[in-house]
Formats: sequence, structure tokens, C-alpha cells
Amino acid sequence: QVQLVESGGGLVQAGGSLRLSCAASARAFSSYAMGWFRQAPGKGREFVAAISRSGSSTYYADSVKGRFTISRDNANNTVYLQMNSLKPEDTALYYCAMRLGGLWSRRESDYNYWGQGTQVTVSS
Repeated sequence: QVQLVESGGGLVQAGGSLRLSCAASARAFSSYAMGWFRQAPGKGREFVAAISRSGSSTYYADSVKGRFTISRDNANNTVYLQMNSLKPEDTALYYCAMRLGGLWSRRESDYNYWGQGTQVTVSS
């Protein structure tokens, strides 16, 4: 059974930074692509970023490109999301997700396992 546990969320002022972590209890973690999604109040879940199995390729939603950085530590089964220059519109519940098969995707339905989420609130 795979478990994903996010941490690092919190309340931050606009322009500030946060680093989210997602610890995975999965064998062969390096065999899976990982993604971050978010869901703002009253909205659907949306793609934020994804990273390939090795970490050599990363992908971002246009809304976060240049501000967020996804990375992974395969030795410690952890994926990160560094968020800089945060804006009030980044306020959401952030989820990490794992995709079997190893190819990245921006589609929610392509991911097999999900964490419970960590709340990020950006005040203006």
C-alpha cells in the first residue's frame, strides 16, 4: 500500500516562500513520475507541476512557471515543491500524486495515488 504524506504548508504573506514536501512509502520510488496539484475553495483540482522518474525533466503550469520549482530525492523517497513569490491566488490545498508507469502527466486521472493535502494560504 502506497502512502503519500505532504507537509510544509502554512500561512505566508504575498511575495513570500514556502517549501512543500511529500514523503512516499513506496518501493522503487524512482520508477514513478510525481506531480503536484492544488485545489482552491470552490474550484476543481488543477495541475501545478510534475517531475520525471529521474528528476531530469520538470513541467509546470503556466500560472506557476518561473516561481515554483519541483524536485525529488529518490534516495529518500521525497518530492518537493519550492514556491517563491507567492500570490494570494496560490491559496489552495496542495496535493502530491504518484503515477505508475513513469511518464509525467498534467491530467489528474492519470495519477494512481494521492496524499491528503497540505494547506497553503497567502495573505495580501
